[in-house]
Amino acid sequence: LIERSIDNLTHKILAEFAVVALICVAFLFHVRSSLVAIISLPIGVLVAFIVMHMQGINANIMSLGGIAIAIGAMIDGAIVLVENMHKHIEKTPLTDQNRWQVVSKSACEVGPALFFSLLIITVSFVPVFTLEAQEGRMFSPLAYTKTYAMAAAAILAITLVPVLMGYFVRGKIVPEHKNPINRFLIAGYRPLLTKVLQFPKTTIACSIVILVIGFWPVSQIGSEFIPPLDEGDLMYMPTTYAAVSIGEARDILQQTNKLIKTIPEVHTVFGKVGRADTATDPAPLTMIETFIQMKPKNQWREGMTSESLIVELNQTVNFPGLTNAWVMPIKTRIDMLATGIKTPVGIKIGGPDLNVIQDIGQRLEKVLSNVQGTASVYAERVSGGRYITIDINRLNAARYGLNIDDVQAFIASAVGGMNLTTSVEGLERYPVQVRFPQSYRDSPEQLRRLPFVTPSGAHIALGEIADITIVDGPPGIKSENARPNGWVYIDIDNIDIGHYVNTAMQVVSDNIDLPTGYSLTWSGQYEYMERAKAKLTYVIPFTLAIIIVLLYASFRRFAQVAMIIGTLPFALIGGIWLLYLEGFNFSVAVGVGFIALAGVAVEIGIIMLTYLDSKFTELGHKFTCDQLRQAVLTGSELRIRPVMMTSTSIIFGLLPVMYGTGTGSEVMSRIAAPMVGGMVSALILTLIVLPAVYFLWRKRPKL
Repeated sequence: LIERSIDNLTHKILAEFAVVALICVAFLFHVRSSLVAIISLPIGVLVAFIVMHMQGINANIMSLGGIAIAIGAMIDGAIVLVENMHKHIEKTPLTDQNRWQVVSKSACEVGPALFFSLLIITVSFVPVFTLEAQEGRMFSPLAYTKTYAMAAAAILAITLVPVLMGYFVRGKIVPEHKNPINRFLIAGYRPLLTKVLQFPKTTIACSIVILVIGFWPVSQIGSEFIPPLDEGDLMYMPTTYAAVSIGEARDILQQTNKLIKTIPEVHTVFGKVGRADTATDPAPLTMIETFIQMKPKNQWREGMTSESLIVELNQTVNFPGLTNAWVMPIKTRIDMLATGIKTPVGIKIGGPDLNVIQDIGQRLEKVLSNVQGTASVYAERVSGGRYITIDINRLNAARYGLNIDDVQAFIASAVGGMNLTTSVEGLERYPVQVRFPQSYRDSPEQLRRLPFVTPSGAHIALGEIADITIVDGPPGIKSENARPNGWVYIDIDNIDIGHYVNTAMQVVSDNIDLPTGYSLTWSGQYEYMERAKAKLTYVIPFTLAIIIVLLYASFRRFAQVAMIIGTLPFALIGGIWLLYLEGFNFSVAVGVGFIALAGVAVEIGIIMLTYLDSKFTELGHKFTCDQLRQAVLTGSELRIRPVMMTSTSIIFGLLPVMYGTGTGSEVMSRIAAPMVGGMVSALILTLIVLPAVYFLWRKRPKL
């Protein structure tokens, strides 16, 4: 699993390298200039790997994923610097005497704003570092590697890249107006922007309407903790009803194993029932664990997927009284260690009386089985166990000269067994135990007939000095917060966790009245999801505040800061719509993608405003409305190439990650989707709406 996931993501990163390199060559139309960006990219990645090694971060899906989502943004600094130098070369022909002056002038023009934009991308990932527990351990390697990579890119943009420009940017530079791609872009962009600047208020009003309508899919998208990772194998964890015998449990295990093995895609099946002789595995006989090793997917039947395979297995293994649950082995183990719940959703019933807890659980079982999306539901029978009670009659025992200790010692050795010695075979040790044969102790009647020799030599039966009966009792007692608990396991199908829990909560509230002193706690992955949501609710606004401070430090005007921050809602629209079209749910992985989107969306806004400010400065203090309109038009269309290059390098660079398959792609595609969709809508805003807002703002200098 580890090797498959790392190999898969490594191939995606190499594909990103290739895509980004092609974009540089296509837009710059100069191979040697493209080498500046192409060379600086692996150096930045190498710096990130060096810091990873020093910190002890291993190569895994998340750490390599941080590199994968950073590659498109890492190259932006080099792209903008090289493109701006091309602009200066068109005005000032490059010679050996003025080469470094041109490099210095072009780099100083955009370098500070570029450094701040890359720094903002780095800072925007602060919320990910605040995640805790399972989600924190999962996404912190991604946050570290992306931060290191972007920090390295920011430093290289103001140090190494200008030096590389001085050595590599030479020879025949194709003017921008002769570049076929750029000519095509300007031919379509100029008339559109001209109309926008003629009706700027109408453009802004339409964009606000689109913004409001654009958030409609939010109500249609579900929510989950983390998208399910296909580990390649499965674990079958059915639950039987309480008081099942060891023999019956063994028969169920053997029969289910045989049925599972009939599926052609199954390679091996290994089941376990009960628990080992250790306190770390408190599994009752009611819980079966069967590990199913699958064949390689190239040996599966055509059209067969993991989801359809689970459906077929569920139909094949259909036993009365057996509640099926098909889960991923590693993930389920982590969930059980964290919350004890082995299914995606669980309910913990707390209260003082186990009988009442069981009654509430059985009522929940009936109510929730009718909720849409319920695949199976099972409430633990917390008081459904059976026990043999041996109640010693003190008076009768005393008549034979026996005390309580004598009788209990006999029961312990005769029924439970007594270790007499240990057999030594090399390094192995085996205890030698003596007790009555099973036929002497397999029922209360047989136990009553057990022969007992008194100290006086009299031969009596155990039933003469003890009452032996079968009584009901709890098969096991769970407790949380010092209160007895009973758990309800809920497996869901074709529905997201968030919508299911909200619906189930309403159904439970309408149909179940809890007695005083009893409570319901929704657990499982839902518990993780709510914890992450609560954390991000106050950390994300704090991060936005830091971004605003950095933007103000760069522009020194709140109006320009507001323009750039205004790009974020439009960027969200594209990400939300792509999630809706792809059928993805909101999750922590999607949230990480939106956090990454915030930084890169701000970056292209900074690039556009920097160039618009440059053209506005050339107008001087006195200008007409037509002159301002022409300056905004010229500045926007001349800077369409760097904006398009930075955007397309991120969009197309992430496409291999988003639409790739293989181990780990489920998580990485959810991180990439908000960035791809968001960059498309942010690009449209930057090229159309931002010039209109800038034009209206500059028409009123006092504002």
